[in-house]
Amino acid sequence: MINPCPRILFLIPYFGQWPFWMPFFLESCRHNADIDWLLFSDCPIPDNVPDNVRIENISFGDYCTLVSNRLNINFAPQAAYKLCDIKPALGHIHADRLEGYDFWAFGDLDLIYGNLRRYFTADRLAGYDLFSTHERRVAGHLCLMRNTARKRQVFMQIKDWKARFADQEHHALDEGAFSRIFLWRKNFPKPLFQLVGKLNPWRRRSEFTEAFSTPGGVIKWHDGSDRFPHQWFWNNGRLTNDRDGDREFPYFHFVCWKRNQWPLVPPPSVEYTQTLAAETSWVVDATGFHRGEL
Repeated sequence: MINPCPRILFLIPYFGQWPFWMPFFLESCRHNADIDWLLFSDCPIPDNVPDNVRIENISFGDYCTLVSNRLNINFAPQAAYKLCDIKPALGHIHADRLEGYDFWAFGDLDLIYGNLRRYFTADRLAGYDLFSTHERRVAGHLCLMRNTARKRQVFMQIKDWKARFADQEHHALDEGAFSRIFLWRKNFPKPLFQLVGKLNPWRRRSEFTEAFSTPGGVIKWHDGSDRFPHQWFWNNGRLTNDRDGDREFPYFHFVCWKRNQWPLVPPPSVEYTQTLAAETSWVVDATGFHRGEL
């Protein structure tokens, strides 16, 4: 019998300073009330944190010590960005926090969620043990895995994982070497790529489906064009855009605007972001978050 509502916990370590859009991220979590988030951070606890989001205050040094102890390595990175490399290991590192959960996930903060349950339905979750929202790699910004010892420890298949976790270099292991466990010959033509996948036991229990979450990057839009949406609309937990009508998306990863357009405009005030995020709807575009017609 299919579990009608599998329990999901996102594990996200984040250190430094909250991004200005944090109130919008948290509000999008609030509207996914039957999914939980656990953040580890040295940032101040924001105002009005949703009930399904826990933020545990811990220094970067203490968190690195925890990682070192759980993985039996010397994890002492100079830059917090190195944490991206250990994302696939977070289920193992924090196994003590996963009791009662059916799935655990790693992800990023530079996104807003739509209705995640509409995308990750009970039937869908029953079919596989790993879910990536990219077709040909693990998506570092959102990857779901079944809470089993096998999936919590699959990162140990990464070649030289201990040395690569422990050095100072950022290897992008979450999307590179970790992907290669599941995806062999990912640059093969699609029919051959799919055939090779059937020979890989890790691949057979994994879903790699493009969710079109990250417009403006190297992946074409769902119609094969480079005509990406210019506006994204969040309305009481529903996420749509100006390009695709009523089609809903599970989340919007705005990394391209964050890197390229948003640094060119003044950051909004804390008061503005908190007030707008508390409203029932907002618009996201190349200049930031706004009120607007939905």
